[in-house]
Amino acid sequence: MKTGTNKMLTLIGLKVQGDLGPITCYTSKHNRVVWYLKAPPLEPPTWLQKNVMNTFRYVADAWNAMIQSDRDLWNDAVRLAHLRITGYNLFTYLHVTGDEEAIRTIERQSGITLPRATA
Repeated sequence: MKTGTNKMLTLIGLKVQGDLGPITCYTSKHNRVVWYLKAPPLEPPTWLQKNVMNTFRYVADAWNAMIQSDRDLWNDAVRLAHLRITGYNLFTYLHVTGDEEAIRTIERQSGITLPRATA
């Protein structure tokens, strides 16, 4: 779907990609934003796809189960370490990869001991 919105979004500095309601968009190799109606999947998700979706669901649940002050510590740590992500992104990274060494490095850089999820 070609619209005038593409240029407007680019002019204001937004690089649009992903799903937005019933529409999917991406940037083509010619640096143009392509919009189309999202097609429903033809097959149900595989076991591996379900496993990945559940992993992210569990991480989100663990993040939401933490008290606000613990979530604030994660956000403060990424800010003090000058990372261009959110505390939630770092929390997700830890729980998806198990990379404790990277987290310890960020703790040293920020001076903040990050709380771990109890679940």
